[in-house]
Amino acid sequence: FSICVHEFAHAWMAKQCGDRTAEHMGRLTLNPLAHADPIGTVVLPIAAVLLPGEVSRFSFGWAKPVPFDPRELKDKKNGPFLIALAGPVSNLILAFFGAFAYVLIVNGVMVSELDSDKSNLLAQIAIQFIGLNCMLAVLNLVPVHPLDGGKIMARFLPYKAARWLEEREHMLSMLLLVLFLGGLGRLLAYPAAIVANLFANWASAILQLLGVVS
Repeated sequence: FSICVHEFAHAWMAKQCGDRTAEHMGRLTLNPLAHADPIGTVVLPIAAVLLPGEVSRFSFGWAKPVPFDPRELKDKKNGPFLIALAGPVSNLILAFFGAFAYVLIVNGVMVSELDSDKSNLLAQIAIQFIGLNCMLAVLNLVPVHPLDGGKIMARFLPYKAARWLEEREHMLSMLLLVLFLGGLGRLLAYPAAIVANLFANWASAILQLLGVVS
């Protein structure tokens, strides 16, 4: 669901910027089949579950990238930047709303009629949802192609440097995969956890201010 929202956000922003390529290709949707990549969405996650030992603790995958035509953008300079930024922002928005749900659950507002076991289960699901979306946002903000962060960074680089990095996207993607297998994912978990805790604190403060929780 989180990845579908992420890809939908790219397609939606592309349309707002003047390009309807993604919409015409059926990507302006939350349907997971429209965004699924055979390797990144199916094979690798299943392999992570089935393989033994430390490998089973690490899941890495991706969806099909959302295409856009730079020639159709109203703002040729800022359009690609906004389209790339939309994905991570969508995950941060999901995490923020998830934090509100978590605070309501642990304070018994949303689950007053459920027993403690079911309430704890819902709280754990909310925690996983928040953490996953914060991790997706942080991951995609890494300034390396083909991640969104590479396209965001390109907005502030000289044209030749941005072009040089873009032309080497496939090589950089392989490097990125090696880095993740080497522990980059665990390193990124720290800033993701900081953002998740920050959202939980904000949600708690806002709900206390509104008198919803004590």
